[in-house]
Amino acid sequence: MSTITTKRSSSRSPDQMRPVSLEVGYTRHAEGSCLVCFGSTWVLCNATVEEKLPPFLRDSRQGWVTAEYSMLPRATLTRTQRERGQVNGRTQEIQRLIGRSLRSTVSLKALGERQIIVDCDVLQADGGTRTAAITGSYVALALAVNKLYQEGKLKAMPQMTPIAAVSCGIIGGQAMLDLDYIEDAGAEVDANFVINHERKIVEIQGTAEAKAFSENELYQMLELAHAGVAQLLELQSQALDGR
Repeated sequence: MSTITTKRSSSRSPDQMRPVSLEVGYTRHAEGSCLVCFGSTWVLCNATVEEKLPPFLRDSRQGWVTAEYSMLPRATLTRTQRERGQVNGRTQEIQRLIGRSLRSTVSLKALGERQIIVDCDVLQADGGTRTAAITGSYVALALAVNKLYQEGKLKAMPQMTPIAAVSCGIIGGQAMLDLDYIEDAGAEVDANFVINHERKIVEIQGTAEAKAFSENELYQMLELAHAGVAQLLELQSQALDGR
């Protein structure tokens, strides 16, 4: 990878994450709760356990994990309309991404015939809302699963596969980690990486905004993503160990 020289408006180096925090137990009633902050992006993740399955999984002898994503009207610079009824395409795509990512972390059969829903509500947005949501959602899900075990509703504690997510991009020909809104809006390439603790890729979403990007540029972003996710996984572990 080339030497990092590009300066960012935030004064971070291209390989530097924004300040990240994970506050567990943020809400009182949810079976698992985590407020995740990537700089000025704040997402509240609440996991709810339901002792029932969606109709398409009835009598399947397995559980289900899904997610819903929403942005508060003043999470952004100007007010956005609340989504009522049918969600828009972007919201649907993000919540499907979060759900797919979470289902990769736990055996659905081990959950029994119940559903865990993780609600991801963006309180403040400054880029990377979906990656912050995935990172916080894993913590909320792990707390909910542990609660089921502690209450004797699971015969054994299911093995969890930690995951986290981070954005990367190409700006001025330079690969950069964890883009904020201004950087994302001006990036030549932006990508999101969901990676587990074994450095295995769960999902990659990448788009060339200005021109096609090379395989080498993809690997530069992936290298940064691995470093960023390693930091996030450590913060997740610390947050969960502190419970």
